[in-house]
Amino acid sequence: MVLVFHSPVGYSNDQPVNGKYSQIDITVNINTAEEAELATLLSGVGLKKAQEIVRYRNENGPFEKAEDLAQVKGIGPSMVDKNRSRIKL
Repeated sequence: MVLVFHSPVGYSNDQPVNGKYSQIDITVNINTAEEAELATLLSGVGLKKAQEIVRYRNENGPFEKAEDLAQVKGIGPSMVDKNRSRIKL
């Protein structure tokens, strides 16, 4: 069975998802994802940090590379590295 989703969330083979869907890997487009998606799909990112990501993106335009995410308040280089396989642009 093949499922097709039209959303900023994609699937890749970089990092497994926990739980019964351990064979499915996830990615999130940090330039289009909404707060809830960011908070759910990025490790260590809760709703407050997700809101900061969206606020930063709205004020400064789209992220050009994953490392740009470290410019967001509350997000550091180690968090970017932890989520690198999930981050899409």
